[in-house]
Amino acid sequence: MGQRGSKPSNSDETPKFLIYGKSGWIGGLVGELLKEQGIPFEYGTSRLEDRRGIEADIRRVRPTHVLNAAGVTGRPNVDWCETHQIETIRANVIGCLNLADVTNAHGIHMTYYGTGCIFHYDDEHKVGGKGFTEEDEPNFTGSYYSHSKAIVENLLKAFPNVLTLRVRMPIVGDLLYPRNFITKIIKYEKIINIPNSMTVLPELLPYSIEMAKRKLTGIMNYTNPGAISHNEIMELYKEYVDEEFTWSNFTVEEQAKVIVAPRSNNLLETDRIKSEFPEILSIKESLIKYVFEPAAKDKDAVKESVRKMRAEARG
Repeated sequence: MGQRGSKPSNSDETPKFLIYGKSGWIGGLVGELLKEQGIPFEYGTSRLEDRRGIEADIRRVRPTHVLNAAGVTGRPNVDWCETHQIETIRANVIGCLNLADVTNAHGIHMTYYGTGCIFHYDDEHKVGGKGFTEEDEPNFTGSYYSHSKAIVENLLKAFPNVLTLRVRMPIVGDLLYPRNFITKIIKYEKIINIPNSMTVLPELLPYSIEMAKRKLTGIMNYTNPGAISHNEIMELYKEYVDEEFTWSNFTVEEQAKVIVAPRSNNLLETDRIKSEFPEILSIKESLIKYVFEPAAKDKDAVKESVRKMRAEARG
């Protein structure tokens, strides 16, 4: 049930989107994108645990599509979820299922921005080997965040109106934005060095709008093709922005001593997204086009700002 497929779209239907997650990163970016494209949308005002509130939003907005970018990842990171498990369940499981159920009852397509951090390299899926497909069952529940996301992804398979997008280590062009994966690893004193699938949002977010219009359903590995390691990203930053940039590595075992919950590392297969969008760039090509070439155009300012941010992060 990983890849369910698509439903024929009503050509006379003018899209109107209802977005949940206004205060979140992806929810805000999706709203900006729809505004740029001139597509009507509104943000939901209800909390997702409030079924009556969702019903009121749908009556008010009368959407053709719902985008669910709500949920908790934890601040400053997913370790927060370990000590806030009930809040994590409420937002990531109960709220998401509520919205899926209500939209299904109304015959409305729902796109859910989920996570691909529910897999981890294993004996069958080794570094440099084959990746995880949409049909594979999650094998990583090391963090409570990933545990909650794996549960809700499995339950969402029952809803015929839902598209689940597996987002991984999301990246934007702003190298100072705190939730940008590259910003995070730039600030760390030490980083691990493992190839991973990642999602370059400036390229892939427009695809999610098109997927909704096409009424794709099931599960989609929502990453750029291929994998890239932490060191490879740092090498690109050094090449394009700061030739004096340095960093150091540590092992997963050493990392475990400074975090509460283990982290997911994996490669996701991208055959399905490539079949829908053959023009999609590989992860390295996408990073160069959407992150590092733009940064290089203002490299002195970027370099100075990143150095300042790095110094502040290290006290």
